[in-house]
Amino acid sequence: MRFFAAASFLLCHAVTALGAVTWSVDPFNPAAVPLAVRSPYLSAWLPQGAGTALSDAWPTFWTGSILGWAGLAKVDGQAYVWMGTPGVPNVNLSKATQKSLQFTSTQSVFVMTAGAVDLTITFLSPVEPSDFVNQSLPLSYYSISAASNDGKSHTVQVYADISAEWISGDNSLIANWDTTTSDVLTHEVKLANPIAFSEINDRIQQGSAYHSTLNTAGATYQTGEDVVVRAQFAANGTLANTQDTAFRAVSDRWPVFAFAHDLGTVTSATAPVVYSIGHVRDPVVQYVILNGGKQARSSYFWTRFTTIGDAIATFLGDYTNAVARAKAFDAQLKTDATKISADYASVVALSIRQGFGATEITVSKNSDGSYDMSNTLMFMKEISSDGNVNTVDVIYPSWPLFVYTNATLGKQLLLPLFEYQATGQYPNQFSVHDMGAHYPNATGHNDGGDEHMPVEESGNMLIMTLSYTQQTGDLSLIKTYMHEKHSEAVTQFSLLDQWTQFLITDSLIPANQLSTDDFAGSLANQTNLAIKGIIGIRAMAEIAKLKGDESRASNYSSIAASYVTQWQKLAQSKTGDHLTLSYGDSNSWGLTYNLYADKLLGTNLFPASVYNMQTAWYSSKDNAFGVPLDTRHTFTKSDWQIWTAGTMTLTAVRDQFVQAVRNYSADGKNSQPLGDLYQTTDGTQVANSFRARPVVGGHLALLALAKAPKGSNNTGSTGTTSSSNTTIDTNGLNPGNSGLSHHRSAELMLHASLCTIGAIVLAGVWL
Repeated sequence: MRFFAAASFLLCHAVTALGAVTWSVDPFNPAAVPLAVRSPYLSAWLPQGAGTALSDAWPTFWTGSILGWAGLAKVDGQAYVWMGTPGVPNVNLSKATQKSLQFTSTQSVFVMTAGAVDLTITFLSPVEPSDFVNQSLPLSYYSISAASNDGKSHTVQVYADISAEWISGDNSLIANWDTTTSDVLTHEVKLANPIAFSEINDRIQQGSAYHSTLNTAGATYQTGEDVVVRAQFAANGTLANTQDTAFRAVSDRWPVFAFAHDLGTVTSATAPVVYSIGHVRDPVVQYVILNGGKQARSSYFWTRFTTIGDAIATFLGDYTNAVARAKAFDAQLKTDATKISADYASVVALSIRQGFGATEITVSKNSDGSYDMSNTLMFMKEISSDGNVNTVDVIYPSWPLFVYTNATLGKQLLLPLFEYQATGQYPNQFSVHDMGAHYPNATGHNDGGDEHMPVEESGNMLIMTLSYTQQTGDLSLIKTYMHEKHSEAVTQFSLLDQWTQFLITDSLIPANQLSTDDFAGSLANQTNLAIKGIIGIRAMAEIAKLKGDESRASNYSSIAASYVTQWQKLAQSKTGDHLTLSYGDSNSWGLTYNLYADKLLGTNLFPASVYNMQTAWYSSKDNAFGVPLDTRHTFTKSDWQIWTAGTMTLTAVRDQFVQAVRNYSADGKNSQPLGDLYQTTDGTQVANSFRARPVVGGHLALLALAKAPKGSNNTGSTGTTSSSNTTIDTNGLNPGNSGLSHHRSAELMLHASLCTIGAIVLAGVWL
């Protein structure tokens, strides 16, 4: 019956997109509602558009492919649909009416009216960043409770199922399944022929989907063809406690895995019936180690549990406590964010699950099979825009999420990049772009053939390293990766110094290259990119100071300060009222979001006049849905909007950026998980490839500033900028097609001389 169901989804979605929302919302109707979002492969959403009820559409994977997940209820003998759009021949299914929707940072709560009973369905994806076991469990909760809405008593039974669509991106593949019945009822479904570390349509081709509930009185189960199992419940209010053993393709008579619960006679609100849903695999990532070796890594939760059954039983048994912890997290986030504004609080609430849902915390095994808890690494999938592993310029915009929740998670994301490059297998002098071309294969780029963003990624690594160290007081990263290494009579300067040297050479006047906004194309002389490189150099000065290396700290600090002075003359427009997109082009401008790192690190490297100038400029450049990313396009990025907001010196302009992102998030013109690239003119998403990405963690940029070192928010600090009458001499600037090897004229020669002097001084420090 998939054709009927798919057609029903499209019809219902089209109709509701044209109609007005009839239910109450708090805080707003998002483009897609997170239902079960815990990992790159446990990512289920309700596509909403202008407003789609839980009973008007199938839940989908973040790609938009359908995840069969149906909910039914019987009230006084009448069957209702409360989730999905299941079609059952010759069965009268009424549709429950959505009464309300509320989402928080961890929960999505729907109230659905089924006749004389209101059903409350709560989807809880725990966010527990300080507990690596809980955070790494690839399981999510949902629960159902019922209450009379007319003051009378009513008989109620509830039902939920998932289909085999949860296990593959190819519905023609054969599935196997099994049901265990003890204190916990669990359906497990998996591919008959799994392939480790392999994806089809962004869906992993290994592991199992698990659908579970406690084996309480009145609970029944059944597996089988979708229409058969659903008809059984619609007719009887119970399931047959039978298993279909005819293993077959996912799309062959659509096998489903169902539970039913008899709630008895209901008047006041019942205790919730609790379910867990998950996708579990082992190992989860393969990671490159010395000499091109591959290390299979497991989810961190296995350090506490020996079987998945134990993990599921503990998870279900902990529901009450999990709800309490979730509510505490939600409340704290809301309190902190509301200090900025209610609009800001709503944006960050929508961003939390999506940010964490791209990550997995892993451990390796010792030779005896035990887990090495000292070797904990976190991996992030660059969802939708690419499948890269631990992309540096995706971790970087996400960084505020980890600063706010637990900076140690940030360290775990950086470690795979540090450890790999410390082996010497990556041949370039600048930082690697990512740990692997496609998740979950963190196999490196020993050929140096990754996407090159030399200033971008080198600056990012230095900034994040200092930020982590400032937040935690843990010097382990800088102690390990600032030391010079000696092996086989060859001295290798530390990665941190190596990247800094690259920035000294190429950040003041950047060669033609890509920045993180690679979709906008490469460009020479990028003002915003130069900011990042200069802050990266200053970050290294602070790192050296923390390490007790005052000589190196002083040298790097002097270079960074000198670069700022030169940069002001290069970057300011001839009219003196804004910074350019690229040096010498006074008609150009863009979001100088890289200034945010100056505030986050508390370096106050750039003078207050720069921040004041940009604040005044952006105040007049706001389109209906925000300030464009730069003058080449009318689109913008939501993460960089909020980063830029963090650099504004006027509250009204800061809130202008926040309001724009909130308006876009709630505009009803998109129907997929929150996208970060959109048009400022009409609020439409630019491309399907920028959705569900972890970069929305950058929306917490304003919250992260509250944890910045003292003085970092002092946008009124002393400092001077170049005269408004300064004329920019474009002679010698990097030509647009020059690449990384380029010729420089008079102004570049000055820069080169400074770099040479710096290198000489540094050589003295090193030797």
